[in-house]
This record gives sequence, C-alpha cells and structure tokens, in this order.
Amino acid sequence: MTAAHCVDRSNTYRVVLGDHNLSVNEGTEQVISVSVIRIHANWNTNNVAAGFDIAIIHLSASATINTYVKLATLPADGAVLANNHACTISGWGRTSTGGSLPSILQQAPLPVVAHSTCSTSSYWGSTVKTSMVCAGGNGSQAGCNGDSGGPLNCSVGGVYQVHGVTSFVSSLGCNAYLKPTVFTRVSAYLSWINSNI
Repeated sequence: MTAAHCVDRSNTYRVVLGDHNLSVNEGTEQVISVSVIRIHANWNTNNVAAGFDIAIIHLSASATINTYVKLATLPADGAVLANNHACTISGWGRTSTGGSLPSILQQAPLPVVAHSTCSTSSYWGSTVKTSMVCAGGNGSQAGCNGDSGGPLNCSVGGVYQVHGVTSFVSSLGCNAYLKPTVFTRVSAYLSWINSNI
C-alpha cells in the first residue's frame, strides 16, 4: 500500500523490504519486483487535495516474513481516531524543509488532529476531506518530501495499525505551524483495498 502520487508515472518500480540504512547493505533486505500497481480510479494527479491518494502494489514474488519484515495491521472499516491520539510517522523523507535526505529510517510522534479542527480556516480549511487524517502541526515534527506513501502507525488496543498513508504537507514548509501532515485515511478505503489485493 502506498500513495497514488508515488506510482502514477510510467517508471519501473521495485519494493525493498527489511531495509533500515539505505546506504549500507545490511543483509536484511528483500528486493522484489512489482507485477501490478492498482491506483484508485478517482485519483487525479493534478489535484492531490481531491483525495483518493492511494495505490496497491502487487509483488512478483512472496515476501519472507521474519524479524525484519512483518505484516501491517489495517484499522477497522470507517475507524476515526480521536483528537490527540498518539501516532507515529516513519520514512526516509527530508529531515527539514529543503534539508537533506537521511540514510537511516526516521520516525516521529504525530498526534492526530481531529477533522473538525483540521478543516477550520486556521488549519487546512476545505483542502482536507473526511477521507483524510491530519496529524502533527506543532511546528517541529512533521512528514516531509520523501515520506510520501509511508505509514502513519497508531496503537489501538495495544496493536499498531496503519491509519494513514502519507499524502501531502504545506507549501509553507513541512513543519509549518497549524499545517499538520495530511494522510490518506486507510479506514475510508478498506473495501477498495480488499477488492484490489
């Protein structure tokens, strides 16, 4: 599962599982080619704010599940987390606006911002749809360029679930105050996900 905007160009893609440090071969990586990519039919590459920024990547071979590669858990259909619910973003995106790309996987705590707050004019306004999740916005931790398509993991009942797919940040900067990182809300697309896996 990834963001549609990460895979909507005619490129050859591969998936690397079990990676941590991109500049070192740690021996834990599994490199698998892609057989099919299914992008949501309503995705519009010219309008990320319309939503539907989700895609499913089919691997050409099965992954080996081990200590370094595990299955993610999806949320319940329609689940919406409460304001300030603790979540974590992870990725190899820029560590600051215009900054460098890290070699080692980064993670940062990003609490959920309720849609009722995130859709107010002082936040994102009508840009944010109910099919999205906002998280962060404190002006320090945030997703950034290169984190797109990665997960927003949130602990629910002691189990980490993928509640978001990293979609976009503010043009003012990755960690702009009151501009939380915006994610595709996975629980809004469960029926689509299930019909495309």
